[in-house]
Amino acid sequence: MDAIAIGCSAGGLDALRVLLQDLPAQYTATVIIVAHTAPDSDSLLPGLLAKTCRLPVGEAQEREPALPGRVYVAPPNYHLLIEPDRRFALSVDERVCFVRPSIDVLFQSAADAYGANLAGVILTGANNDGAQGVLAVKAAGGVILVQDPAQAYADAMPLAAIATGAVDQVLPLDALAKALRRYG
Repeated sequence: MDAIAIGCSAGGLDALRVLLQDLPAQYTATVIIVAHTAPDSDSLLPGLLAKTCRLPVGEAQEREPALPGRVYVAPPNYHLLIEPDRRFALSVDERVCFVRPSIDVLFQSAADAYGANLAGVILTGANNDGAQGVLAVKAAGGVILVQDPAQAYADAMPLAAIATGAVDQVLPLDALAKALRRYG
């Protein structure tokens, strides 16, 4: 896989830490994260994730290339998109599923940019953001992995993804972390 797109909401920080802490320093996939945050919040997530991740972690910047072996986080109150040339674009377009950044927006643009070389991951969350994006990733030939709703802090987002019928695997976090290591 060239890229791993991850979406989460309520309870996402703990889930992200589990997924990222075991990625090896020589991981070659680009990891792109949308976590629902308050629109006016400071961008603390990259710093928190960097403490437990061997890969460089930073906030995605406008027109920055999405480089392999790095973790990028959507800034608060901006949709994060991947352009066909695999550079980031930030948008203040309308909220999707009542949120900005939206997982659907990331997944749909990443599916266009990466096609079958994309894995989409849906983690814990309290709404259905990501479900439409899951369909886009699957239609482009990508792989969809979802956190086991029974283990999620909030199960609505994993359940909405599963309800699409486009999910390849539903796994507990530790098994999901192992699967991501294989993809990179």
